[in-house]
Amino acid sequence: MSRPLRVAIIAGEASGDMHGAALVKALRRRVPALEVWGIGGTQLQAAGMRLLVDMRSVSTMGFVETFGVIGRIIGAYRRVVRFFDEQRPDLAVLIDYPEFNFRVARQAKRRGIPVFYFIGPQVWAWRRGRVRTIKRLVDKMAVVFPFEPALYNDGRTVAEFIGHPLLDVVTATRRREETRQRYGVRPDARMLALLPGSRKKEIRYLLRPLCAAGEQLVAEGWQPVVALASSLNLADLSAELNGAIPAFPIAEDDTYNVVAAADAAVVASGTATLETALLGCPMVIVYRMARLTHWLARRLVQVDWIGMPNIILQQGVFPELIQAEATPDAIAAAVRGLEAHRTEIASALTTLRSRLGQPGAADRAADLALTLVA
Repeated sequence: MSRPLRVAIIAGEASGDMHGAALVKALRRRVPALEVWGIGGTQLQAAGMRLLVDMRSVSTMGFVETFGVIGRIIGAYRRVVRFFDEQRPDLAVLIDYPEFNFRVARQAKRRGIPVFYFIGPQVWAWRRGRVRTIKRLVDKMAVVFPFEPALYNDGRTVAEFIGHPLLDVVTATRRREETRQRYGVRPDARMLALLPGSRKKEIRYLLRPLCAAGEQLVAEGWQPVVALASSLNLADLSAELNGAIPAFPIAEDDTYNVVAAADAAVVASGTATLETALLGCPMVIVYRMARLTHWLARRLVQVDWIGMPNIILQQGVFPELIQAEATPDAIAAAVRGLEAHRTEIASALTTLRSRLGQPGAADRAADLALTLVA
């Protein structure tokens, strides 16, 4: 090739930004002469990607909430299509973010640009008819759950299981005792990690009930610590509490250490539930959203659980409290109930880790992606 390999990457969420950055590094180890452009955040940018659009301007959390940023989403889509026409990338890498990325895939295919899907969208949970769309639009797909290849591989090998990329990144960086001391947790106390989400709208729906549940449990010897996602700041918390801040210690960008040190966690459904499981912490999974979004989701989602640990295990090991069920009283009761199932939970956590494959997912994904440009 007379010019550097040119790759477009589209990541619309924080987890995609993280995993995309790992993929870029793996690609550079194989192809040092590499140009990367696309939609992403700070981690992809730090890995050397030139941003066409900052993902923070187009990230949403639900059907209804998307309406508030639809103009920016359309603008981002047009910017990507224009890049395809002007720069003719050798490969389009799509990371989850299905509503947007399916449209991008169509435009890439029309221009003869190979399409590689890294971390396939969870169409098996909702709108299964889209499996056919993926087969038509995608040349290769790296999937991160062991049951996924069978959904896509019908006559030709589209999807390959590469293991879950979280296995390479989820680890504590300090000892449990040091973390507990840092946040003022007494040696005889039970530590409760509160993870209210990584988006402002998740904070809006979940912060108050999580804190109220924590306040109930304080009287029973628990010490809560709020784990603040790197995508949020103290002002975001304060805005949801009328200018106040939670009465508990707040850990900024230290979630893995907090969860690893905790005796239990209350976690907003999403990537954080898998991270919590990999850190070996029993959890209660919670979620709230706009009423219309929830109404639509109930009619589209085709799984028995919403938490990925439960879906992978195919049993409801970790309590799930959704929408009106996620009250302070119910959350506190579910945390209390974890103690009676510690042996079962410990066994389930070991099983779950084994089902996620082996470390090295980004390297395997890079090798698979490069087969499309060889």
